[in-house]
Amino acid sequence: MSAWVYILECSDGSLYVGSTRGELEQRVTAHNAGAFGGYTATRRPVLLRFAQEFSSIQDAIARERQVKGWSRAKKLALIEGDFNALPRLAQRGGPA
Repeated sequence: MSAWVYILECSDGSLYVGSTRGELEQRVTAHNAGAFGGYTATRRPVLLRFAQEFSSIQDAIARERQVKGWSRAKKLALIEGDFNALPRLAQRGGPA
């Protein structure tokens, strides 16, 4: 079974990073239904902006934790596929 890390854009423009071991589409549907009662429940609807597949949930969770620590600018670069910007955005004191 595959696992996913994903980034949702919430109705207020904020970004939510999560992971799942199930079907990604079902997970996004559950977020939009308010099934999780957490951060996204009051910021619906949400839009899937990025997803990365992993062979194990442990790897997906590790990536989720990594991306959650990133700045908004770095998350947006990942969403946009601007991989060249990621090292620059990781530097301390770089653009937020």
